[in-house]
Amino acid sequence: MSLIVAKFGGTSVATPERIKRVADRLIAMKEAGNQVVAVVSAMGSTTDQLVAMANAVNENPPTRELDRLLGTGEQVSMTLLSMAIEAKGHKSMSFSGRQAGILTDGTHAKAKIVSIDSKRILDALDDGFIPVVAGFQGIDKNGDMTTLGRGGSDTTAVAVAWGINADVCEIYSDVDGVYTADPRVCPRARKLSSISYDDMLELSGAGTGVLNMRAVEFARKFNVVIHSRSAFSDAEGTYVKEALPMMEEAVITGIAYDVSQIKLTVRGVPDMEGVAAKMFGMLAEQGVNVNMIIQNVSEDGHTDISFTCPSADTDKARETVEQITSEVKARDWTLSDDIAMVSLVGTGMKSAPGVAAKAFATMAANDINILAISTSPIRLSIVVNRSQSSAAVCALHNAFGLDSDSDFEETQLSAEEILAKMAKGR
Repeated sequence: MSLIVAKFGGTSVATPERIKRVADRLIAMKEAGNQVVAVVSAMGSTTDQLVAMANAVNENPPTRELDRLLGTGEQVSMTLLSMAIEAKGHKSMSFSGRQAGILTDGTHAKAKIVSIDSKRILDALDDGFIPVVAGFQGIDKNGDMTTLGRGGSDTTAVAVAWGINADVCEIYSDVDGVYTADPRVCPRARKLSSISYDDMLELSGAGTGVLNMRAVEFARKFNVVIHSRSAFSDAEGTYVKEALPMMEEAVITGIAYDVSQIKLTVRGVPDMEGVAAKMFGMLAEQGVNVNMIIQNVSEDGHTDISFTCPSADTDKARETVEQITSEVKARDWTLSDDIAMVSLVGTGMKSAPGVAAKAFATMAANDINILAISTSPIRLSIVVNRSQSSAAVCALHNAFGLDSDSDFEETQLSAEEILAKMAKGR
């Protein structure tokens, strides 16, 4: 018998019919002799709809009230799923973040989990219930609801798995695992049977949207095994766990890309002590997440400083750059929003020379211009024009031997089409 935490994303619970299918899946796990705890996201695009309603009545809604509003989405999902399980003859009990004992800090909209008291969940399991926990939320020390930020239900699931000492945290979504690249961009991408925490963390940070980065970080810290798999099939997915010796044989594990980046450059910056510290200190104070920094060699006492950051931070980054340009009397500044960051990730890079040279040669052979470069022991990121990002991913995927023998045939199928094929026996 295994103790399983099963998290279902918004697509999986988007309609009453899909909620019933999730109930069937949970019941099948229990009838197979397992104990199972479900964690759910809000139904479909509920969160976006709630944000739109908040903005319709207040262009700058208070974060405390926004958290209370957004948290209702997951509470709708959890109660409906619990009702569906009960309707099928099994006991179920739903738990909000508060009831599940998830204590967070007081940072609204992006709270961090401080502790978990799993007693109520464990008691429910002992009494034969299937507990259903609302993802994405918790409470702070004042008893106020807080939310964990976009993708926070993944983090909830991993945290609950750690709190109850589960054997595995299964994260179900509309994709069936982690691939060597996005199969919609690179049709010959291969699904990985397993991947190390470090590689998954880098891929998530580089733009792979399969698993939430904070969830992977939590799993690595507390050694929680994650199984990323499809909510629409029974196929094995990808296990995210401690690195195995065999994982070191591959130089590159996967390639990610991120088109939600911008690049800002401050030109003609006086080359003196403290300028960079001041610039990036101001950006940090504004909550701008800087991904890549490039500083040119000084000429005639001046230099250029460039950095990339998420496009969501454009306004704050622009304001900061305007201010620093004026204060240090730099020549001017520019912003480019038609870029993409393509990243090669692999623990094997630590002991494999020539990765950068091969990547750059591949870009040159395919007439792809490199705008910026950043490296770490297990990641090489290249900034290119957005229009060339798909070509860059496919060229690198092929150059590093990641291509499968056949195309990814399900790339264009919707969830409904997948379910239709399953009904026909596929």
